[in-house]
Amino acid sequence: MTHLHLAVALDGAGWHPAAWREPSARPDELFTAGYWVDLARSAERGLADLITIEDSFGLQSTDFRGPDGHNDHVRGRLDAVQIAARVAPATHHIGLVPTALVTHTEPFHVSKAIATLDYVSRGRAGVRTQISPRAVDGDHVGRRYIPDFDPAEPPTPEVVEVVDELFDEAGEYVEVIRRLWDSWEDGAEIRDAATGRFVDRNRLHHIDFHGRHLSVKGPSITPRPPQGQPVVAALAHAAPGLRNRPIRFAAGHADLVLVTPYDRADAVDLVGAVHRAGPAAHVFADIVTFLDRPGETGAERRARLDALDGNEFGSDAYVFAGSVAALADLLADWQRTGLSGFRLRPGALPDDLNLIVDSLVPELQARGLRRRSYEADTLRGLLGLARPENRYAATTQGALV
Repeated sequence: MTHLHLAVALDGAGWHPAAWREPSARPDELFTAGYWVDLARSAERGLADLITIEDSFGLQSTDFRGPDGHNDHVRGRLDAVQIAARVAPATHHIGLVPTALVTHTEPFHVSKAIATLDYVSRGRAGVRTQISPRAVDGDHVGRRYIPDFDPAEPPTPEVVEVVDELFDEAGEYVEVIRRLWDSWEDGAEIRDAATGRFVDRNRLHHIDFHGRHLSVKGPSITPRPPQGQPVVAALAHAAPGLRNRPIRFAAGHADLVLVTPYDRADAVDLVGAVHRAGPAAHVFADIVTFLDRPGETGAERRARLDALDGNEFGSDAYVFAGSVAALADLLADWQRTGLSGFRLRPGALPDDLNLIVDSLVPELQARGLRRRSYEADTLRGLLGLARPENRYAATTQGALV
């Protein structure tokens, strides 16, 4: 059987809202560099392909429409791209994929931030692109109107139109950042002190992008990243009433599509929907994990955390609570649906991450499903993606002559 890819999703103290109250949690360190370095190093010790880092424009909330009044959940976060940039020098092999909110930011800024991350990490950067459909997030910026709506209710025509526009804009956004990464050809920097030529202007290109939502001239101020094109990822929820726009956006613009099947049959449907919608190279399934450990099962830990929180934990992704062997069985079975990998969301950090690294990964290795060492130095290499040719190479169109 082909090796499956493995990613770890990092967010706060873990995906359960009461995880910060675990004895092993480090709530006083959530806003320190050392906390994130330690998590990334643990994931790298487990030979994970990549970590993702969550981000948002508004405070975390159980209520999509705004603050939920909780003072017993983690609130506040550091900037995901900045975390990745700090983690990069402290790691050596693992891919670093921070979340970038594309609705209220500029693609020029994000393109150079991720290109810089690719340089700092020596070719291990990616970016998870995400729209911001919440009205409260838009209120922080004040540049556009987003209607207040409840995603649990059938979307109104106005909501469908607005979300459609957000995904259209996100598609243009990804196209712009990809073109900006190519706006410097490989070798554009000459650095010839004798002749006084630092850059070959014929190898820098205006991208001259003009879309419905964005107009960007370029070129970037950052030379082409080491990977040529850092990996673009996107989460593709099935969205009834929204014409599956998340799937169409992710499949059409991302190298790595993340899906959230609730069972094996749903995984089959989602993998098929992604491949029908676009040329995405990889499809990973998200799974929240609560793994058994000596003295406590994963189900017991989940129930204990539920009791602390006063609510039963739920997620947009499949929630697994059980043994390492049972999770390995599930991953092997779901891989046969066409999934090329999985993004595991640890229920509690660092406990469930350590169980993934020290118990699940050896189990998968014993079954021949996981690598025993890193075989590539870049994220594209780990994912089996070739370094792409520069779209502007061998042409003078748009060159700064």
